[in-house]
Amino acid sequence: MKLFDLTGKKALVTGGSRGLGRGMAEGLLEAGAEVIITGVSDRVLETASELREQGHQVSGISFDLSNRGQIEKAFKEVLKKFDNQIDILVNNAGIQRRNKAEEFRQKDWDDVIEVNLNSVFRLSQLAAEQMLKNKGGKIINIASLLSFFGGYTVPAYAASKGGVAQLTKALSNEWAAKGINVNAVAPGYMDTDMNTALVNNEERNKLIMSRIPAGRWGKAEDMKGIAVFLASEASDYLSGAVIPVDGGYLGR
Repeated sequence: MKLFDLTGKKALVTGGSRGLGRGMAEGLLEAGAEVIITGVSDRVLETASELREQGHQVSGISFDLSNRGQIEKAFKEVLKKFDNQIDILVNNAGIQRRNKAEEFRQKDWDDVIEVNLNSVFRLSQLAAEQMLKNKGGKIINIASLLSFFGGYTVPAYAASKGGVAQLTKALSNEWAAKGINVNAVAPGYMDTDMNTALVNNEERNKLIMSRIPAGRWGKAEDMKGIAVFLASEASDYLSGAVIPVDGGYLGR
């Protein structure tokens, strides 16, 4: 259907080598987009190679989102590969640190905020500069259920994801009238590497599962549809939204 067709669109997906990022990248590729995925290690290059073997237009760039200089350099490389066209930005990459709030290290706080919030703002700025020249685009931020509540032993992550939700609204207020839709997806409890500690904690796992009406943890494939929707013409009048993809968790 044309509303969801991304043929000719160029998308950047951070943290696209695995987990939810890979799921969203695959969704965009399947809808016809050309995609660059990023990661902090050479694994991103291996993932890009695997996806190319499936017939997709995709390449990978390895850089560290905690390094502001590397962000600037990598984005210039993205624009060069895309001939100065960027239609879709998915700010997916994120890190997690766990500890009691009273014992949480300052460095862990700084690392999480730098990757999960500061880099989202800078990449959005860089993408918007180009999108404004090209008369529009789509920015998709990855928030969290912890954008709505506080979590436990993850104060930096909760703060960063609360910030992502508010940043999404703030950028939407400024850019929606200029053709840039800025929205966020708030994944629920997803069975990814980041949540291994929860999945393997029998007590916490049981508690979480008891509140998910869908009766299961989410999977990377569950992010494909929402990514394509928010990247396509189908969402042209949607901006500033934070959309849960959580199996019904928030409604319980």
